[in-house]
Amino acid sequence: MFLKARTPIVMTIIVTCNFFTNCSDSRANRKIASAPELSVMTLKASNFTIPKEYICEISAEQYVEIHARVQGYLEDIYVDEGKSVKKGDPLFRLSSNDYKEAITRAEANLQKMIAEAKAKKFDVERIKLMVDKDVISKTQLDVASAQQEASESAIKEARSILDNAKINLGYTYIRAPFDGIIDRIPYKIGSLINSGTLLTSVSNINEVLTYFKVSETEYLKLSNGELVDSNFKEKFRQVHLILADGTKYPEPGYVETIEGDFDRETGSIAFRARFPNPKKLLKHGSSGKIVMEKSWDNAILVPQESAFNIQDKNYVYLLAKGNVARATPFETVGRTDKDFIVTGLKPGDKIVVEGISQLRDGMLIRPRFLKSESARVSLR
Repeated sequence: MFLKARTPIVMTIIVTCNFFTNCSDSRANRKIASAPELSVMTLKASNFTIPKEYICEISAEQYVEIHARVQGYLEDIYVDEGKSVKKGDPLFRLSSNDYKEAITRAEANLQKMIAEAKAKKFDVERIKLMVDKDVISKTQLDVASAQQEASESAIKEARSILDNAKINLGYTYIRAPFDGIIDRIPYKIGSLINSGTLLTSVSNINEVLTYFKVSETEYLKLSNGELVDSNFKEKFRQVHLILADGTKYPEPGYVETIEGDFDRETGSIAFRARFPNPKKLLKHGSSGKIVMEKSWDNAILVPQESAFNIQDKNYVYLLAKGNVARATPFETVGRTDKDFIVTGLKPGDKIVVEGISQLRDGMLIRPRFLKSESARVSLR
């Protein structure tokens, strides 16, 4: 009788427990159903390279402006614009009659000075004999010796004038200083050329030099303490050149030197890279873009759109146990156009990649996992 009496009570307790359990499950289900469904990606480590572009100026390996050293009429032009020349090839000839006459006058003056010096020498010898015999005073010998020394100096001056006249005559015949290509020739035969007039320029473009500037911050990131030595070829085995039309120059180059000081006005430092130019495609004075590549090993990329900032710190929402989004900080060590290169996160971590503005730390979500190939990673 006692057991039978307690049976309804036990049944009541069981029914009550089931009721509350069902209510709890119902609330949990409603909470999960109301949680936002958001895309989640799994982080992976990868090796990749980020290209960085810098505006550059292109210069010939050798570039010289050819200026007239003397005045004269342009009598001959031996080359044409854009043509190749070898070292020592004739380029121009100026009128030379005046300079030939100057040489003739200088030679005549030199002979005159030599003759006068001989006469002074004979005078000294004659006066010396007379002084030895006490016929005249030693003072006259001193005067004669001084005149002889003056005549010797006059000979040196006359030789210098002759040498200068010959040099000026040589300047009327202008030759190529090295192998190269002739630039524009603005003057034609018959033009009066003054001393200092620019006749043309010669450029050696077998190899070209490109100059570009890098900010101090980028310099330090690129260097990692390794650019302080002289072995730039090993550090940057290849840099590339983008031409003005956007095409990539087929020949790779290398950074060969860096300026010693930063520009205080711009906060940048100049790099110089060398490129071979076998087809003479690159010309002196042209422009382009240098592409330097920064390599990363086992790097973690986080889409910038999945990150947010609080008090100068970067965060992402990490998917924690129970599908709870947890705000997790990370450090940025680099970036691409659309991604951060980060530390503080690890391969296998799952992060929310959309709907960041509607999330709060500890909020429940319904994850929609993205396949690795659909996760956007910009590695242009």
